[in-house]
Amino acid sequence: MFLKTHKTAGSSILNILHRYGDRNSLNFALPYERDFNYSSYFNASWVKGFNNASRAPYDILCHHMRLNISEVGKVMPSDSFYFTILRDPAAMAESAFSYYRTYCPTFKEAPNLKAFIYNTSLYYRPNNESHHYARNLLWFDLGMDPDEPFTEEMASEGVRAVEDAFNLVLFAEHFDESVILLKEELCWELDDILTFKLNARETPTQLEQEDIERLRAWNSLDWYLYVYFNRTFWDKVERFGRERMDMELRRLRERRQQLAELCLEGLKPLKADEIQDEEIKPYQPTDEKILGWKVRHDLRPSTKARCVQMITPEVQYKYLLDDWQFPEDARYRAKEKELEAKKRSKKIRGKKPEAAPVNKLAVSPRNKPDMVAENKPEVVAGNKPEVVAGNKPDMVVGNKPEVP
Repeated sequence: MFLKTHKTAGSSILNILHRYGDRNSLNFALPYERDFNYSSYFNASWVKGFNNASRAPYDILCHHMRLNISEVGKVMPSDSFYFTILRDPAAMAESAFSYYRTYCPTFKEAPNLKAFIYNTSLYYRPNNESHHYARNLLWFDLGMDPDEPFTEEMASEGVRAVEDAFNLVLFAEHFDESVILLKEELCWELDDILTFKLNARETPTQLEQEDIERLRAWNSLDWYLYVYFNRTFWDKVERFGRERMDMELRRLRERRQQLAELCLEGLKPLKADEIQDEEIKPYQPTDEKILGWKVRHDLRPSTKARCVQMITPEVQYKYLLDDWQFPEDARYRAKEKELEAKKRSKKIRGKKPEAAPVNKLAVSPRNKPDMVAENKPEVVAGNKPEVVAGNKPDMVVGNKPEVP
């Protein structure tokens, strides 16, 4: 189970999980839409097909949610491996301000990021819709109250709840080290954790040191969480072995470069308007420019298919998995898209109709035999640390464990 937090490189982790599950025909716990009714607390009934008595057990749960650990325990097997990813809250806040500005009134009312940083109390209203994007977003995603006044005791309580719930906490700033530790925990191969940077912005704002300090203070609960788990992260690296980590980092980066040269048209990400294929074009928020990739055209079909997997954005990949697990819905969606295309062509008389976003990969890549990774071991549930849902504290507001 991966808790995908916001603006933390989670899209790249999601691509790793999508590809691994796809290659190994694992069963995803999928939302009906793009996420599990975020920003409401997760509910098991929001998993597509959950109430079907004949369904197979779920192997992977990884799309956006607000954590409700007891409900997650109803979906995932008791021996599931739980992990999440964090990022410095100052960098997160800069990214969130840009990405969510059209959705979040707190950000929309501020003329610019600097104005928000130096006048947070002027713009922030806890009762505003989508206010959670503006303060302690990690804390919120983890199922806790982002507006609770900071105290050392309360922050420590939250840290203990997260530590009890998760086997591993990754860091966006140390992405390569993080996925190497993940590979070690799950007994995966090097190619399983390879990914190109996805959902990256064209022009991030450079923060001054005072901006960083103010944003960390404003997001004090997130900063407390970050500092604590950053320390435990490097403890894990020490146990893994520094020399061994350096060797694994070299292998990872060399292999990533090899795949970039093999797969990508150019080695730099592209603006979305330079990518015509809707299946690999990244989602574009109104005021933001998200970059993507193109695959070389001179590749063999089997190689090209693997390369396309590596650059497919999370929304498009989610619908590919949907089509494989729920083929009846795939046929319905294809008909809807066909009708939309016909309506569009009638409206635009005398002009070439805009291509409908029909899924050319109507059959999931997992059904193509030449794309199955060779000699990849299956994840054996018994090899994962046991996480029994019943032993994890419920992180829903009001149900946090008392401090002894």
